[in-house]
Amino acid sequence: MYPDLFSIGPLTIHTYGLFVVIGFVVGILVTVRIGKARGISSQQIMDMGFVMILSAIIGSRLTYVLTNLSYYKAHPIDILRLWHGGLVFSGGLIAVIIVMGWYIRRHNYSLWEIGDLWSPAVALGQSIGRIGCFMAGCCYGNPTDMKWGVIFTHPKSLAPLNIALHPTQLYSFLSGLIIFIVLVILHTKKKFAGQVFLWFLILHSTGRLLIERFRGDDRGLIFGSEWTMTQLLTTLILVAAVVALFIVKSRKEKDLNDHKIQG
Repeated sequence: MYPDLFSIGPLTIHTYGLFVVIGFVVGILVTVRIGKARGISSQQIMDMGFVMILSAIIGSRLTYVLTNLSYYKAHPIDILRLWHGGLVFSGGLIAVIIVMGWYIRRHNYSLWEIGDLWSPAVALGQSIGRIGCFMAGCCYGNPTDMKWGVIFTHPKSLAPLNIALHPTQLYSFLSGLIIFIVLVILHTKKKFAGQVFLWFLILHSTGRLLIERFRGDDRGLIFGSEWTMTQLLTTLILVAAVVALFIVKSRKEKDLNDHKIQG
């Protein structure tokens, strides 16, 4: 593929970084459009977007570094080389939830409403970012004899060269795109605050766990098992989201029933 688009003197435009930026920009534009329909100003969304982007990058990079700690102990400067790939979405998502929890409380927003607001954008932004992964060769899949296997030949590719691999980056791209469409539709039909956000967590986690089975890059195993840190975090997010959806939905139905009885 094409890890580097072009160079101007010492400046090199890396495909991975470019598509990550495009994903963030498109995500913000989508959220601005959704926010207008809900009376949220573009400036509020831009402010939240900056906080989310910063915390997502730090959280996803930190998680990747921790899962490959032995390498980064020997090569600490590589921690800053984001253009080489190495962002764990689940780690970034957890960081965003924690930081935005503080931000929302500080500005008296609703956690569930803000989660609903941003969920479609996160799904679409991540989907676009995966194209950058595909171009750079990071997040590559296991060897395969399937007809759609991809062979990387570029010498700067992060994937093994000259062998057919599962295009897990494209699996993630399609998964994110489908989730985005589902969430946009759900936005028009949602019955309670938090419904879109929780379904995003459930759909993303389910898709990620399925795709993880085809991943071939080394992400570190935990406790001597066959599980990666990504799988553990994703499973915890999935379980928490399912439980939260059940609780929030039950409370909403109880409130409606109480209202009918009082009425």
